[in-house]
Amino acid sequence: MTQLTMAKAINEGLRRSMADDEKVLVMGEDIGKLGGVFRITDGLLDQFGAQRVVDTPLAEAGIMGTAVGLAFRGYRPVVEIQFDGFVYPAFDQIVCQVAKLHYRTRGNVKMPITIRIPWAGGVGAAEHHSESPEAYFVHTSGLRVIAVSNPQDAYVMLRQAIASDDPVVYFEPKRLYHTKGEVDLDVQLADAPPMGLARVAREGSDVTLLTYGSQVLTALDAATAAEDDGVSIEVIDLRSISPVDYRTVTASVRKTGRVVVTHEAAREAGVGAELVASVTERCFNYLEAAPQRVTGHDIPYPPAKLEKHHLPDLDRILDAVDRVMDRPNSLSGVLDS
Repeated sequence: MTQLTMAKAINEGLRRSMADDEKVLVMGEDIGKLGGVFRITDGLLDQFGAQRVVDTPLAEAGIMGTAVGLAFRGYRPVVEIQFDGFVYPAFDQIVCQVAKLHYRTRGNVKMPITIRIPWAGGVGAAEHHSESPEAYFVHTSGLRVIAVSNPQDAYVMLRQAIASDDPVVYFEPKRLYHTKGEVDLDVQLADAPPMGLARVAREGSDVTLLTYGSQVLTALDAATAAEDDGVSIEVIDLRSISPVDYRTVTASVRKTGRVVVTHEAAREAGVGAELVASVTERCFNYLEAAPQRVTGHDIPYPPAKLEKHHLPDLDRILDAVDRVMDRPNSLSGVLDS
């Protein structure tokens, strides 16, 4: 096991995948000589050359269109979208071509494209540099959508995504790039948990807290704080948000009888809404209280100095926990989480 930051774990995942398969290449804006704005691709140009580490023009639609052509020719392109807010010019290519070609050709054309997106807030970035667009892609049939929360998953799930014949949207939480954790660089992909499997990040008995990406650490902090107040929270790191591992989710909800969902994206028609609906359909007779959502607000992402008021925090999560536990609390009636 090696101590790595999430950024370095992703770098190693790219490096190992490229070394294992010469058909894997990476492409994006400033990923070559600069090594990417977050230095995720640092050193890859020197090791693999400009034919496999491709600095592209500032044209996301062109980047994705080129990746589609490469996939047609048997390559496994890994596309870096420099910031989450820059993905929208590529949206047409992703939802109209990448997500549909395999189905439309009855499996004759595969789209083994991995779309890496530095994602979400908490880093004080400028406008268009902190977004949470995951619901757009979750709604799009034909795409796998994953969101990592720790260096080990960042390494393994990236390698699994690149090896998959399915197109994968791979969300990397920017505010976790510098978090460190143990990473097994020699793990065999066949022995690792499947890409679509959720993880019980903390066991509990009173409330199930569903989340993904950077909110996992906030959820774990909330579970620790709630324990001091006599409430046991089970934290589920979804890892994959399309498809969702409902077997793990429903097993937890049927045990606890109460569920809270939290994510940074806006509430309206977000991933949390689908999770709540699906959990209610599957677990209605087990629920002791109405599920609660704790999300970002239904506004354009705010300026950097205001983002702490937008991101779901420990207090808002604990308020929702109090509501599903039918406990009095100071925020009830003030916050509509």
